[in-house]
Amino acid sequence: MYPQFDPIAIKIGPLAVHWYGLTYLVAFGLFLLLGIRRLKDQPFASITTPSRWVRKDVEDILFYGVLGVIAGGRLGYCLFYKPGYYLSHPLEVFAIWQGGMSFHGGLIGVIVSMLLFARLKGRPWLQVADFVAPCIPLGLASGRIGNFINGELWGRFASPELPWAMVFPQSGSMLPRHPSQIYQFLLEGVLLFVLLWWYSRKSRAEGQVAGAFMVGYGVLRFIAEYFREPDDFLGLLSLGMSMGQWLCVPMVLFGLFLWNRGRGQPIADAA
Repeated sequence: MYPQFDPIAIKIGPLAVHWYGLTYLVAFGLFLLLGIRRLKDQPFASITTPSRWVRKDVEDILFYGVLGVIAGGRLGYCLFYKPGYYLSHPLEVFAIWQGGMSFHGGLIGVIVSMLLFARLKGRPWLQVADFVAPCIPLGLASGRIGNFINGELWGRFASPELPWAMVFPQSGSMLPRHPSQIYQFLLEGVLLFVLLWWYSRKSRAEGQVAGAFMVGYGVLRFIAEYFREPDDFLGLLSLGMSMGQWLCVPMVLFGLFLWNRGRGQPIADAA
């Protein structure tokens, strides 16, 4: 049985702090810690003034990134998953407390925020993307723990013989399911972080680390979606694929383009 967690972590009078909100704070904190550590890696450690990377840059990227995640994640959910409903109820787009965030929308929001940061700082956008990419997966892992605590985004039906299959009563069925939130925590979060952090420790051509992130996340999310229950208001789409899988397709293609673009180019170095 799925353990029925209380979604509220702390309650003081009318003030309630939810676990899901805390996982966002953990994600932002992990980004800050990993970003500061990343300042020591190449090519960023060798970049000299006036474009030298410092802690203030990490803090600024985090600020812009938070805005991008929230605005992009919400708008992406409204446009990708329920466009008809939100076109009819436009003011509810701002009702974030009702739930509804999209990773792919959040990614677009982060890309826009990195473009803005790069423009303000006079840095190549792909250099900024390469810096940010390895710092993201553990934050995604934290968010999946939040999904699990909330008892949402459960998996498809599983064999009763599967040792870790779970019954999610809130799904409306007492049949065992895959705990797909944990699968995504392990794949898109932990595994992607280990692979990408290892890959980024060595200097790469500009854009290749960002490309590797997009390919890695897209492929791992595509796999995880086979175990995750599709949204009940969408179901499976063309070719038996979920909306999450279809959104991963352009992501993987763009990631391959970025990575392949760097082949044959000089390895990123001090600038």
